[in-house]
Amino acid sequence: MFFDELLDETYSPNEYPALDALCGEWSETRPFEGLRILVATPIFRNTMVEYRALMAGGADLSIGRATHPDEDEKDLASMPCDKKILAYLVENGMKFYSVKDVVHEESEGKSFDLILDCAGQFAACHPKIGFVELTRSGVHFYENVKQPVYVADSGIVKRIETSLGTGDGYFRALVQLGYSDFESKKLLVFGSGKVGSGIALQGLSKGCSVTVVTDTTKKGTSTDFCATLEQNDIDVLDCRDFIATVAAIQSADYIVTATGVKDALVNPVLTEALLTTKAKLSNMGVEDEYGKDVPADNVLNGKTPLNFILEEPTHLKYIETSMALHAALGECLVRDSRFEGLKEPPAELEEKLLMTTIQNGVIGAEICGMLGLSPEF
Repeated sequence: MFFDELLDETYSPNEYPALDALCGEWSETRPFEGLRILVATPIFRNTMVEYRALMAGGADLSIGRATHPDEDEKDLASMPCDKKILAYLVENGMKFYSVKDVVHEESEGKSFDLILDCAGQFAACHPKIGFVELTRSGVHFYENVKQPVYVADSGIVKRIETSLGTGDGYFRALVQLGYSDFESKKLLVFGSGKVGSGIALQGLSKGCSVTVVTDTTKKGTSTDFCATLEQNDIDVLDCRDFIATVAAIQSADYIVTATGVKDALVNPVLTEALLTTKAKLSNMGVEDEYGKDVPADNVLNGKTPLNFILEEPTHLKYIETSMALHAALGECLVRDSRFEGLKEPPAELEEKLLMTTIQNGVIGAEICGMLGLSPEF
């Protein structure tokens, strides 16, 4: 494939062990032979490792985004991308589709077979076999879809990316912007899910004094990690305790939103505090969590996820198992798509990918530490 040399000179196979294993397996079994597959994830250099695995399996691969590369996208939401990588893909003949393009082709009887989506961008389309959605934030777009939809973010694999990789990316982005003094600084995190807890724990490891604001009524649910935070002596505030939250905002050095909820911080009391705080504000969610009354200029990277200022927003070693699951769930649909609506990844598939990553990857020990496993798992 045209990008083999670029990938091979940039990455070692132990940075993408799960995708490397799928690539080798699929080059023999060719599960996607003759199938048209649309992949609509952020476009960066490491994304091409997923492309390579799918194409090794025989996929006729296209890339989905809000606009074509030569169109003006200022008024349209689009997945983040590295413009240099985008130009490289265009120059080498990769095909790009917007939702409008896909719907038009569907009207002519030329549907994609599989759509591997991210943030629900292509939920209005009608692939012949089904969808795989990469993120939790995209799930609500699929709630009324009758076609089969695997949700990669439902399982444990996504925690590698969101708990380890996203926290790492947040701090790398701060350093790139010149903010590298974290010792004894006060970090305030909104959200106690995978992303928020990952940032909080990463901040703790860098010497920050960390406070997390969350909905404490959700303690103990599968998407909440308050217990882990409290075990690490991180202060947890309830989001309805405005007095304590405002005090935390006023004293913070760094504030980051990671609730995954649009307008999560919209409240006159919180807005006033956010407009006067000395803290550096950031967002690590897909949506604008601050609301329109907090100007985009007040938030680093204009309210879009801070790590997307980086050439590699999430290091491949942290994101590749998620991408492998994203692609492998496509193979699951090819084998059996006899269900409707949302479905979690098969446990045995996640275990297989985890085992491969732990045994053959450079972050095996980190994953074991996160999951409380022994390295012999």
